[in-house]
Amino acid sequence: MNANVALIGSGNAFFMDEGIGLYAGKYLKENFTYEPALDIIDGGTLGFGLMPLLQEYEVVIIANTSSDDSQAVGTVTVLSGEELIANQGIKKTANEVEITEMLQICSMANHCASTTMISIVPEDIISVCVDVTPAVRAHWERYIDVIVEELTKCGITVTQKSDVMSLDEILEQFANPSIEHGKGF
Repeated sequence: MNANVALIGSGNAFFMDEGIGLYAGKYLKENFTYEPALDIIDGGTLGFGLMPLLQEYEVVIIANTSSDDSQAVGTVTVLSGEELIANQGIKKTANEVEITEMLQICSMANHCASTTMISIVPEDIISVCVDVTPAVRAHWERYIDVIVEELTKCGITVTQKSDVMSLDEILEQFANPSIEHGKGF
């Protein structure tokens, strides 16, 4: 642990839009600097495996999808851990189920990070493809902006680097992991 704040990119890169939280984490890691330090973690589909992180950090921001059929595709929402627990969260994917249940369990522990979930409503979480649908891609910049806004609220200064890696380059790295690029983050 290098920082008091962690950003966890969560999701499954093999199921189209469900990987958007992972892509956001990688995008933010590659394209920005942070002061004070921010730990950016590839949460994948770890679900309950993320529980120790909620006990180590003071603040945890989770980037993920929210398969909320009552919202338009591309809608970005910000919910506190308390709101997720109270509303029982959206539980259409295994990842969504585990994150909500993990928060419920951790809320009873001696220490649980102040947690925020930043989600985007996906269009397709079924097709097996490392990609993002055009409908979600159209909201990509807004999704990143909301995450940056939330980091700023945590007292972190976020500065964009001059050389920016595109979403397509990030998708390429997830689709074709290599020793050069590493796996995930």
